[in-house]
Amino acid sequence: MIRPEERFVRRLRRADRWLGTLACLLLTGVRRAVEREDRSRPAQPRRIAFIKLAEQGSTVLAYPALQRAVSRVGRENVFFVAFGENTEILRVMNVIPEDQIVTFPGKPLGAALLGALDAIGRLRRLGVDTAIDLEFFARSSAAFTYLTAARWRVGFHRAAEEAGYRGDLMTHRLSFNPYLHTVQMFQVMVQALDCRPADLPALDLAPPPLGPLPVFTPREGEQEGVAAWLRELTGTRGPLRLILLNANASDMLPLRRWPSERYVALAQRLLGRFPDAHVGFTGAPGEAAAVDALVAAVGSPRCFSIAGRTTIRQLLLVYTLAEVLVTNDSGPAHFAAMTPVDVVTLFGPETPLLFGAPTPRNHARTAGLPCSPCVNAYNGRSSACTNNICMQRISVDEVFETVAAIYEGRAATHRTATSLTVDLAGR
Repeated sequence: MIRPEERFVRRLRRADRWLGTLACLLLTGVRRAVEREDRSRPAQPRRIAFIKLAEQGSTVLAYPALQRAVSRVGRENVFFVAFGENTEILRVMNVIPEDQIVTFPGKPLGAALLGALDAIGRLRRLGVDTAIDLEFFARSSAAFTYLTAARWRVGFHRAAEEAGYRGDLMTHRLSFNPYLHTVQMFQVMVQALDCRPADLPALDLAPPPLGPLPVFTPREGEQEGVAAWLRELTGTRGPLRLILLNANASDMLPLRRWPSERYVALAQRLLGRFPDAHVGFTGAPGEAAAVDALVAAVGSPRCFSIAGRTTIRQLLLVYTLAEVLVTNDSGPAHFAAMTPVDVVTLFGPETPLLFGAPTPRNHARTAGLPCSPCVNAYNGRSSACTNNICMQRISVDEVFETVAAIYEGRAATHRTATSLTVDLAGR
C-alpha cells in the first residue's frame, strides 16, 4: 500500500520531470536569446540567495557554505529560499536573520507555483544579484534560480548524460562530484564565484574542510523545562538516562527505513540490558499513530513516544539530554549533530561518505552491499529497487552492540567526571 506522503512525492517528481523539463527548455531558449553574459570575469556578488526548497537535514550540511557567503557579503545580504515547512531548522541555526528567509508552500502544487512566483518577485525587489541552487539536479529549482533575474547563478549542470536534463540556465555551471562530501560540495558552490565562468567546470582550488557544523545553544531555562516534561511523561523523579529511536514510520523515502519490528526488538533488548534507561521514540506529527503502535509493541513502562509532540527546537533540547539516538538516514541524524548526543545512523540506499554528518559522534552503519547506494543525485534520488535488503542486512545484534558500547562509554565518562568533582570538592 502506498502511503499518502509517498504518493505526493511521486507526483512531485513527475511534475518536476515533465513540467520542469519543459520550463527549463523554454527558459534556456529565452536566456540564449536575451542574455549576454560575460564569462571572462569572476562574479562580484553583493546579495546572495541560496535555493534549497526541501530537506532540512541538508540545510544543516549547508551551514559552512552559508558562513562563507556571510563572510563575503555580510549577514544582512544573505537570503535563503525554502518551502515554509522546511525552515524551522534554519531559524534554529541562526546563521542569517529570520526575515531573510524567503518561504512559500510546498503543496498543493497550485499553491506552490503561485508561492514561487511571489518569492521570485520578492528576491527581485531585494536586488539579489547572485543565486546559488543547492538542489542537485531538480528542474524546478533551476527554473526558479533563472527567474530570480540574478546576474550570477551557480548550479550543477549536465555536461553529458550523467543526469536528467535541466537546461542551460546557470552562469557558473558546475559538475557534481560524487566523491566530495555534500558539506564540501555546497562550499565549492560559493567558492566557484571566484572563478571565471569560462574556466568552469574546472576548479583550481583545494577541497574545502568538512565543517564546521552549527552548534545548538539552549536558551536559559529551556533544558530544565524539557527535562521536567520528560520526567513527568516517564514518571521519573531522579536523573533520566535516555536512549532515542527514530524509526521514520512514515518516511517519504521508504527504501531508507530499517524494519519497524527491529526497532521494537532493539528497544526491548536495550531496556533489558540497562535497567536505568528509558527508550523514547521520536517522529513527525504524521508518524505519531504508527510510533504509538511501536511503543505498544515494546510493552514496557520505560518506553514512550514524543512523536508529533515537539517542535524541532524542542526536539534538539531532548537530544541535549539524551545519551544516544538511533535513526534511519534522515533529517534527525543531521539535527542531532548540532548537539552532544551520539548518533547511530543506518544507511542503505544512500552513502555516509556523502551524507553522513561529519562529526566524531556520528556512528554510521551500512551493510555495504554491491547494489548500495542506489539513490543518488544522477537518478533524481529514485531507485528501481523494491526490496531494501541493504537495510534488512543491518542486524539488531549489530546496532544493539554499537548502542550498548556508546551508552556504557558515556556512563563511564559521567562516573569519572562525577568522581573528579567530588574529589575536588573534598579537597
